[in-house]
Amino acid sequence: MKVRTRLRCGYTLTFSLLTVSSGSAQSACMGTDMKLSLPSSLENHHEMLRLLYTGCQVVHGNLEITHLHGTPDLSFLQGIVEVQGYVLVAHVSVSLLPLDNLRIIRGSQLYNSSYALAVLDNTLDGRGLRTLHLRSLTEILFGSVYVWGNPQLCFPDPQSINWRDILDQQNTDTRHRLQPRAQNCAGPNCSSQCLTSCWGEAAQDCQTFKVTRSNCASGCQRCKGFLPNDCCHKQCAAGCTGPKDSDCLACRHFNDSGVCKENCPPPTTYDPATFQSKPNPDRKFSFGATCVKTCPYNYLAMDVACTLNYPKPNPKDVVPQPCGNDTQKCEKCEGDCPKGMDDHGAVDSSGSTMVTAANVGQFNKCTKIFGSLAFHSQSFSRDPVTNASGLSPEQLSVFRNLEEITGYLYIEAWPQEWMNLNVFDNLKVIRGRMLYKGVFSLAIQNLQITSLGLRSLRSISGGLVLLHNNSQLCYTSSLPWESIVHPTQGPHRIVSKNLDPQICEKQGHVCHRLCKGGCWGPGPGQCASCETFQRGTECVEHCDIYQGSVREYASESLCVACHPECQPLNGSASCHGPGAEHCVECRKFQDGDFCVDHCPSGVKEDHQTVWKYSNATGHCLPCNTNCTLSCTVKDERGCPVDTRAGLGTTIAAAVGGVVLFFILLGLLFFYLRRQKKLKRKETMARILQEHELVEPLAPSGASPNQAQMRILKETELKKLKVLGAGAFGTVYKGVWAPDGENVKIPVAIKVLRENTSPKANKEILDEAYVMAGVASPYVCRLLGICLTSTVQVTQLMSYGCLLEYVRKNKDHIGSQLLLNWCVQIAKGMSYLEEVRLVHRDLAARNVLVKNPNHVKITDFGLARLLDIDETEYHADGGKVPIKWMALESILQRKFTHQSDVWSYGVTVWELMTFGAKPYDMIPARDIPEVLEGGERLPQPPICTIDVYMIMVKCWMIDPDYRPRFKDLVKEFTTMARDPPRYVVIQNEEQMGTPSPVDNQFFRLLVEEEGNNLRELLDAEEYLVPQPNHFP
Repeated sequence: MKVRTRLRCGYTLTFSLLTVSSGSAQSACMGTDMKLSLPSSLENHHEMLRLLYTGCQVVHGNLEITHLHGTPDLSFLQGIVEVQGYVLVAHVSVSLLPLDNLRIIRGSQLYNSSYALAVLDNTLDGRGLRTLHLRSLTEILFGSVYVWGNPQLCFPDPQSINWRDILDQQNTDTRHRLQPRAQNCAGPNCSSQCLTSCWGEAAQDCQTFKVTRSNCASGCQRCKGFLPNDCCHKQCAAGCTGPKDSDCLACRHFNDSGVCKENCPPPTTYDPATFQSKPNPDRKFSFGATCVKTCPYNYLAMDVACTLNYPKPNPKDVVPQPCGNDTQKCEKCEGDCPKGMDDHGAVDSSGSTMVTAANVGQFNKCTKIFGSLAFHSQSFSRDPVTNASGLSPEQLSVFRNLEEITGYLYIEAWPQEWMNLNVFDNLKVIRGRMLYKGVFSLAIQNLQITSLGLRSLRSISGGLVLLHNNSQLCYTSSLPWESIVHPTQGPHRIVSKNLDPQICEKQGHVCHRLCKGGCWGPGPGQCASCETFQRGTECVEHCDIYQGSVREYASESLCVACHPECQPLNGSASCHGPGAEHCVECRKFQDGDFCVDHCPSGVKEDHQTVWKYSNATGHCLPCNTNCTLSCTVKDERGCPVDTRAGLGTTIAAAVGGVVLFFILLGLLFFYLRRQKKLKRKETMARILQEHELVEPLAPSGASPNQAQMRILKETELKKLKVLGAGAFGTVYKGVWAPDGENVKIPVAIKVLRENTSPKANKEILDEAYVMAGVASPYVCRLLGICLTSTVQVTQLMSYGCLLEYVRKNKDHIGSQLLLNWCVQIAKGMSYLEEVRLVHRDLAARNVLVKNPNHVKITDFGLARLLDIDETEYHADGGKVPIKWMALESILQRKFTHQSDVWSYGVTVWELMTFGAKPYDMIPARDIPEVLEGGERLPQPPICTIDVYMIMVKCWMIDPDYRPRFKDLVKEFTTMARDPPRYVVIQNEEQMGTPSPVDNQFFRLLVEEEGNNLRELLDAEEYLVPQPNHFP
């Protein structure tokens, strides 16, 4: 079973008190989370609310007042000033709810995800809620208002209350549902002293506007008067008494010792002198809307906040080590952690977890459950859907090792033959950080048990205890609940409709005579504490100090067994502690202060071998001989005998030495002979290599690279015009006139700068090596190099790069050309994949235009040729085009053919947007985060979804999910046969030719060079005459 993240925290012994702006102390209490569901016990529901909210001023959670009828005393609600969650009043038929002092509803939780205040369906048999006193309510931070289904409600008139003024200015939720005032209300709507609306019929019930936005000066959120200097501080809520952040009636965000702040003091601060963060001595934790120095009892102190829930599982187990009475800090578990388990119960109709036969095995051997346990009638019955059997009594034994539950324990069904809950007899703590229906940490009801049997239970840290309608249950009235429950936070208990204590006494269900302060059941093993002494889990009259097979000593009221090596003594104590060093006399032997079963003989201690023997009195003494090697011979005491070597031993040692010498001599001879043979073999291999062919030792199976590199003379080249310049050199338009031939070939001449570094020279030659090996009509070819001044000569592309071409001619480029170019680029990249060449810099700027119908891939400065057994290339560094690169290339510097597919997708996007810049408004350093977040380039306006989806496939995070180039060739070839179906360009049929044709280009070149047109010859026709390859 997988062990999840584990927490075990120390805890405070005092309940946290919240400080408000006035400096007085406000007590806090937990709210409930039942919504409209029926309480577990209707007859105890009023008592439950009274226990929860008596003396409470700040409700941490929701204030839910439901299912109350008759005329109960609800005066305990008058002290409530603040509610963190929502206020729900529903199914109540009492006439008056006295929430006179409720000032602010924060709405951190909302009823039905919308409402901070919900008053609904409060009527029964002609009686119902008539007055809801909310005269102090001036702030609702989040959520809207729902008042409906209250036919007797006279005050307030929901439609006359100025809710807009009560809602916070940033609270834009105005989905209110408000009923009109009840028709059977007698008397006026409000007192004559009220200006507009009221919460009751008395003068003090008027809705006041003196501290609200309606009458504040411009720019004030809240105020204390009408003048501009009466504005409240921006951190105030519900009004103020002055302009400072310490004059607020309530805080908008957090209350830090009477000062309203946006955040609590952080755990660290920045030291500008050392440029480092340092611990903040004034750090505080956020607890609701309050900043506290230490978290309240039963709460976990995380980094900046107090929480009831432990963190989600992570690779490091976390357990708190006890660190005093004032902290609950959770730290990393060191060493062995307690075996814990997240609850995996099924969920019943009320939303609580439930133990079933299907999941009970997951709790086997758990000592701590991070969650709750609930046993319903469905737990023990057959599942009608799956036909699975219910829980059996034998399966419940998995809880025998359970010591702690962080949530609640709820039991409403139990095996009929069991009279107690003794499978939980090792349960020590119920934390109550999660509560049943938001109220109960321990709830036992509707059972036939006679006793609880929770003999180890020592602490219930939060929530209420419910023991209800257990018709045979005894032993509960005498239990020391005051020591089990927390003294201020609770839980309080509700014990009702169990067996009468007098009847229990008549039936003999009383505590054992050795019990003190109550018991959990019959017998000496169920005592809450012992009258005399305790041995293990049972109470006894005395400890076996002077008699018995196992002697004991008394540690206060506990009987602790002596060590087994202690000698039992008659008439006196045998030990004064549990260890072997606490014996009065030893049963066998004594080694120093310790009683032992035998004296250590040949035992390793502190890297030494210890030899001891026992004397006549049983004490272990050290042997005189310090034996470290051969210790097989021992004397009668058990000490090793110091034996000296005899004549036979000397002869044997000498013979052994001579034999060892000859063995080493033989090994040396064979070693020298083998070295001589190896040297002769190497000589023969070298001779064979020089004079004949030898079969390679590791044939790769790769085809030889038979590409030719032409070395050109500088006199064969003529520069006509500068096309561009860069960091490494200048590119000229020129003519190549091979010696002895009457032809002139238009070429591009790249001349390296004279002061260029050796590394740049090497990169130029590496690029020449790559370009010389390509032979595709869609990849720019290298014609040759000139070594006198480091010159590269390539084909001259008539119209420059494709990026500038589409920008200049976007009004003349139709769908046919765009899709043709996509096909040609894909074919060129597919060819590069076949020859195992990774381009690494595919972009529209690196595609050249020979003519409008023919483009070629160029710029192999970053390209790398993979070996026969390589599938990827890892780059060391250098500048790279981030916005065209795949995510794995950016993060891991890994380049493959599939990373080229990503760049191809960006190149197609450039064409379809007529040269737009990808990710134009995003800095290059943010690109990895953008891509990991799922953002991609938008769909170009002229593209149909078919074309755009091909781009999206090219940009998949997993390279294996991207298409191959041969697949892209097929896709775009199909589209190129019906261009208007896939690329939609307005008025395409009216477009003209975007550029001059080739013969016009050659005529311009002749004019520049001053020669005959017939002498000019295209480079491809000169090198390899070939048919047309265009799609």
